[in-house]
Amino acid sequence: MALSWTEDLSVGIGIIDEQHRTWFDKADQLFEAGKKGQAKEFVGQMLDFLDDYTKKHFSDEEKYMLSINYPEYDRQKNLHTAFIGELAKLKKEFNESGGNILVVLNANQMVVDWLVKHISNEDKKIGAFVKAAK
Repeated sequence: MALSWTEDLSVGIGIIDEQHRTWFDKADQLFEAGKKGQAKEFVGQMLDFLDDYTKKHFSDEEKYMLSINYPEYDRQKNLHTAFIGELAKLKKEFNESGGNILVVLNANQMVVDWLVKHISNEDKKIGAFVKAAK
């Protein structure tokens, strides 16, 4: 299943939308690499990038939420922490399996679901909060 960011996932905050687009693009590259059976080193590098980028994005998003006194900051922070844990498990499974690409492919649905649901159900609330405050 390909990952693609669509305009309906926009939260209406430039930096957050830009980071979401990059996140989707890199996640899609990871899963395409898995489907094409590319070298485990490449897939490992993509997992590392996705992990690092996710942490940077969450940090930026959390700073933004604090700057606007977003009332659901704690909830978002907890969801972010949980997802970082899931990514860590995925990386560990990939490494422990000797680079089994199936581990990545099987995780595809989990990542797609989380990205789409989190953005649609949680991050869009940030945009709505900002819009309502104007």
